[in-house]
Amino acid sequence: MGQLYKYMLIALFMTSYLILPVKLAMANASTNSLNIGIALEPPHLDPTASAAGAIDSISYVNIYEGLTRIDEHGEVQPLLAKFWNVSKDGLTYTFHLHENVAFHDGSAMNCEAVKFSLDRARASDSVNAQKQLFKSIESVNCPGPYEVVVRLNHRSGSLLYNLGWGDAVIVSPKSANDNKSNPVGTGPFRFQKWQKGQQVTIIRNDQYWGPKPSLDKVAFKFISNPNAALAAILSGDLDAFSGFPAPEALMQLMTNDQFQVDIGTSEGETILAMNNKKGPLANLKVRQAIAHAIKRQFLIEGAMFGFGKPIGSHFAPHHPAYVDLTGLYPYDPQKAKELLKEAGYEGGFDLTLKLPPPSYARRSGELIASELSQVGINVTIIPVEWAQWLSDVFKNKDYDLTIVSHTEPMDIGIYARDDYYFNYESDAFKAVMEQLERTEETSARFELMKKAQVMIAKDCVNAFLFQLPHTTVRNAKLQGLWVNAPIQAIDLTTVQWSQ
Repeated sequence: MGQLYKYMLIALFMTSYLILPVKLAMANASTNSLNIGIALEPPHLDPTASAAGAIDSISYVNIYEGLTRIDEHGEVQPLLAKFWNVSKDGLTYTFHLHENVAFHDGSAMNCEAVKFSLDRARASDSVNAQKQLFKSIESVNCPGPYEVVVRLNHRSGSLLYNLGWGDAVIVSPKSANDNKSNPVGTGPFRFQKWQKGQQVTIIRNDQYWGPKPSLDKVAFKFISNPNAALAAILSGDLDAFSGFPAPEALMQLMTNDQFQVDIGTSEGETILAMNNKKGPLANLKVRQAIAHAIKRQFLIEGAMFGFGKPIGSHFAPHHPAYVDLTGLYPYDPQKAKELLKEAGYEGGFDLTLKLPPPSYARRSGELIASELSQVGINVTIIPVEWAQWLSDVFKNKDYDLTIVSHTEPMDIGIYARDDYYFNYESDAFKAVMEQLERTEETSARFELMKKAQVMIAKDCVNAFLFQLPHTTVRNAKLQGLWVNAPIQAIDLTTVQWSQ
C-alpha cells in the first residue's frame, strides 16, 4: 500500500494546484496553430520501418497516406484509392487511384509508387515491422498509371484493413530512403523540422489533393512526466494532450470549463510481458504464479486512478469477439506460492523488470514488483528510455519482464510471429491465425478470434493487465480530435479552433 499512498499524495498535490486560477494562452487560436502533447518521442519518422506507435501518432494521415485508411470508428475508408473492385474468386483486387496527387517532394503518386511501396514492404529484406500484413500478396502490377492490380496467393479477409495501417502507407520512390529524418508523403501536412528531445513540427500542405486542413501549423511536444504534462496544459503551453499521462488530475480537470476531457477507448492492451524462454519464465507454472500474484484492479486504482478495464487476454474489450478471461487467473497469492513450489522455486528467485517511460508502465511496475515480492519473487526495476526499450527489449529480447501497452489494432496475431520478443512458440496458435487470415465470413472470424484469445491465456504467455483508455485533455475551444483510438493516430485533418 506504500506506493499507492505515494500516488494519492501526488493526486492531492495536483488537486490543490488545479484549484489555482488558470488563464489559458489563446494565441494559438488566433494564429491557427496547435501545440499538442504526446508522451513518447519517436525513434524516427518512417512508419514502414518501426513498430513504435509514436511514429504513427504524428504521421498517420497527416504526413503519409495509404490506399485505404481506418477512420475514428475503426472502419475501412478509401483514401488514395478512390474505389476498388474484387474478382469473383476473391484473389484479385483492382484499385483505382485518385489522379493528380503529388508527394511532398514533387513526384507523382501513381501506380508505380504504389507498386514500389507494397513490394518494398513485403520484400525478403524488408524492415517493415508488420511485414506479415502483406503475406497474402502474390504480385502488384500496373495496367495503367492510376490502376493497381493486387493479386493474392489466397483469399484474405483482412487485406483492405491491413492496407489502412501506417505500415502500409504509400511512399515516394524518390525520397523513401530519407523518410526517417525527412518524411515525405502525400498528406495534408508537410514535415517542417524536428528538434530532438523537444518536438516535431508539421505545416499545412497547400498543394494537398484533397480538402485542405484548417490548421496552419502543428507542434507535437514530447512530455512523458505526468507533472510536466499537467503544468503544460494548465499554463497554456499545450492546447491538447493525446494520451494524457496524469490520470490523477483528470477528474479535477473535468470540473474546469476551460478544458474538455475525453475518455475514449483504445486498442492498447497493457501487459506484463514475460520472456518465455528465459530462466524460470520458461516454466508455465511460474508464469501462472505471476499472473495469480497480480491484482488487476489494484493496478487500475493505484497506477491509473480508476481509469482502465481489466483484461485476461490480448484483445480489446470493446470488440464484439472479446472473451472475458479475467477469471482464469484471479488474484490468489497462496495459489501463486503453490505453483512456484510445484515448479521447483519454493525459495523464490530474482527477475529484472525493464520499464519504458510512460507513466502507466512506471507506476504499474512499482506496484507489481511489490506484489511479486509477497510470493517470493524479487524484482529489480530498471527504468529505460523508449529508444533503449525498443533496442534491448523489443529487438534483442534482453529482458525478463517488461510492461508495455500494445496499441496496434487487432494485433493478437503477434503471438504467431517467429522470434517475437515474447519468445512464444505454438504451432497450434499459428494454425488458428493462418485460418483466420483465410476466413472472410464475419461470424467465423469471430469464433477464431475467441479461440485465439483462450489459447494464449491458457498458455499464460504474458500477464494481461488492463485496457489502456484513450484520454485526451484539450482546450474547450479546440474541436475535431478523435475521442477513441482504433488505430495509432492523432488525425488532424478536421481539427479546428471554434470561435
